[in-house]
Amino acid sequence: MDNFTFYAPTYFAFGKETENEAGKYVKRFGGSRVLIHYGGGSVIRSGLLDRVKRSLEAEQLAYVELGGVKPNPRSGLVYKGIDLCRKENIDFILAVGGGSAIDSAKAIAAGALYSGDFWDYYEGKAVEEALAIGTIITISAAGSEGSADSVVTKEEGMFKRATTGEALRPKFTIMNPSLTQTLPAYQTACGITDIIAHLYERYLTNTKEVEVTDRMIEALMLTMIHEGPKVMEDPDNYEARANIMWAGMMAHNNSCGVGRTQDWTSHDIEHELSALYDCAHGAGLAVVMPAVFSYNMKHNVMRFAQAAVRVWGCQMDFEQPEKTALAGIEALRQFLISIGMPKNFHELGAKKEDIEKLAHTACYGDVNTGTLGGFVTLNQKDVENIYRLMV
Repeated sequence: MDNFTFYAPTYFAFGKETENEAGKYVKRFGGSRVLIHYGGGSVIRSGLLDRVKRSLEAEQLAYVELGGVKPNPRSGLVYKGIDLCRKENIDFILAVGGGSAIDSAKAIAAGALYSGDFWDYYEGKAVEEALAIGTIITISAAGSEGSADSVVTKEEGMFKRATTGEALRPKFTIMNPSLTQTLPAYQTACGITDIIAHLYERYLTNTKEVEVTDRMIEALMLTMIHEGPKVMEDPDNYEARANIMWAGMMAHNNSCGVGRTQDWTSHDIEHELSALYDCAHGAGLAVVMPAVFSYNMKHNVMRFAQAAVRVWGCQMDFEQPEKTALAGIEALRQFLISIGMPKNFHELGAKKEDIEKLAHTACYGDVNTGTLGGFVTLNQKDVENIYRLMV
């Protein structure tokens, strides 16, 4: 296990009707003038936005609103949010929605206190300060509600890039599993896929002797395998949604990633798909992960075989562990298909003729330097080969 430091001070309020306490938590963490940042009409139609406003008003907190966050959040709205924060002297941002709303809020929070272009942070500049952030999540997926990470798409060039910094970690997060019950089945499945991807990105490590975090990751994967089909069959299964929601947070607040190298190849390759085709991030990951894993399997066959046995229940073939490893990858693929995820380029709306462009942008676009990957170092030709496995 590698040396590490870990600090994750987010305060979690979990359970039914906890969104009604948003104002109390904003005040507790020092907010007085609030930007409510959210996506489309679902938070309005459900009455969630009105409940949040009432909770702020009950605490005599001033607020302004900025809606319109799209999946794969865009830089244009971030710039609007930064201008609004400065104009209204905002000192707290409350993100209401899924990972896109939270990631956009984090970008605004950092940019509002920075004299330069907020995109500098997504090109590698360290985030040292940001406005305080709170979140109310409506989908179990990205894990941004408990992490220090943010992913935003730059509209000029359509680059989807990430940044991280402890200043971006939410002060509090409100988690009411009931808020996810009205999600379309496809979005629920995308969320489940994203959670599994966050776990695999940490599981694929070159660090030796990481049994504690291996077992934590495996347990969370097994939770997704157990609870995922339940919510697909019964969207109103509160207990299953509660387990998925907490697993999603645990998968990405990095408690499972400390002391070990991590991968993130699947995310880097998928980001180009959702940036170019605007497909759902989870759907893209469902197609990308099996291809990446198959391509990289020989780098450490036993790590993939271990996942196959411990997580997917495959029989270990000691004479030919490659068969076990491949069986585990296929079990993952079939599970994702079973919950309604796409299985190839065509179903994503991606085009074979774009493969060279996708690979080039993944490896060289914006801040990238020609290679990607933490488990295996891949060049542009490798990435092209992986995309072709998805066709």
